[in-house]
Amino acid sequence: MDRRTLIKSGLAAAGTVAMPAYLRAQSNRKLSILTWNIADQEALFKEEFADFKAQNPGVEIEWLDKKGPELPAFYQTQLVAGTAPDIIDLQGAIWVEWAANGALLDLTPYMQKEPDVAKLYNQDYLASFVYDKKNYVVPFYIAKTLLFYNKTMFKEAGLAAAPKSFDEIVNFSQAMAKGEKTGFLTLNFDWLYWPLMQMNGVELLKPDMKTPAFNTPKTIEVLEKLAKATASGGINKIAWTGRWVEPNGAFASGNVGMLQAHSASYFFVKGQAPWVNPDTLGAAQNPGNWSTPTNHGFAISKSSKNPDLAWALVKHMTGNKWATEFSVRRRILTGNLAADKVGLEKVKAEDPLAHAVLLTQLEHTDKMCGNWPLPNDAQVKDVFWAEIQNAVLGRKDAKTAMADAERAVTRVMRRS
Repeated sequence: MDRRTLIKSGLAAAGTVAMPAYLRAQSNRKLSILTWNIADQEALFKEEFADFKAQNPGVEIEWLDKKGPELPAFYQTQLVAGTAPDIIDLQGAIWVEWAANGALLDLTPYMQKEPDVAKLYNQDYLASFVYDKKNYVVPFYIAKTLLFYNKTMFKEAGLAAAPKSFDEIVNFSQAMAKGEKTGFLTLNFDWLYWPLMQMNGVELLKPDMKTPAFNTPKTIEVLEKLAKATASGGINKIAWTGRWVEPNGAFASGNVGMLQAHSASYFFVKGQAPWVNPDTLGAAQNPGNWSTPTNHGFAISKSSKNPDLAWALVKHMTGNKWATEFSVRRRILTGNLAADKVGLEKVKAEDPLAHAVLLTQLEHTDKMCGNWPLPNDAQVKDVFWAEIQNAVLGRKDAKTAMADAERAVTRVMRRS
């Protein structure tokens, strides 16, 4: 049984799994929090929790961290058992399924009661956590895609600046392709490739959010261009077959001209690429300023016996004081306006290139795409991506691939 099936069936089966040893004893002043692959922040969390407990005498906090591949299944298991942690750190669009299936607490009443809390956050990032006009998640840390480019390869190919259109991305890629060198890579998981579609006016669904809208002559044209550039070596095939390590590693080699990825890729690439410095690496917005977010946020389990206390801890961890500490220590953006201002000022003095990269994350946040609040996002993504791969890798012609994708997405939408 996969995660999606568990989400749909698990809430009705509460109590069928034995309570894990780690789980908190049920008490009026005890909270549990589950985070997503961020164990390196243990020292910071201990300080935050100590501060919270000093303000709330008698409170106990139990913290557990799980790696990305493990957390969704672990959380679902606890939902089935009726022992879900009070607070959970969720990434991407995975939260929508749980919100739609009644696992997460609607935070809208809390925000309406304390309107100044909502004002702490970038409103576009906060709005990305809304489903059915209700807010279920508060920003913890944020990222969206941008275009990295190898200035050395650009200069060798006679290119003066980052591309300003989709056709320029393709043409620049071809211009830099030579021998072992290729011109372009993109991350592809969680719809991170979608800016390539959006900058061409391609829509996934019609306004009813139920009917496929992508099977158009324009989409077919875009895929044909991507397939041609991939076949010729302009676009590196890892763009369509890799996930995280492979495309970032390929770009770090210095043999790829452009990488469409989110800000975290900078720190990964820099750690592997001694060639990276402000003279050799550029950071720019995608053409049209389009980007796809891949954010983390805190949600509260609807089953929490202490929702008010859990809300207080969420506010504590994402408020100005501790969000600022998090931004400064981890060199990351949090979605908290005041915290990110301080974090950016500090990183600018330490690493001007990192500052340029992170600055793109706070610009044009009204142009984020590929972040539809779909309860069946994972299913739609899986069937659609399979046909995108078929088209760009030449397994099918684009027209056939999009016809097959339309049928597959339609089936998914009908089942939902």
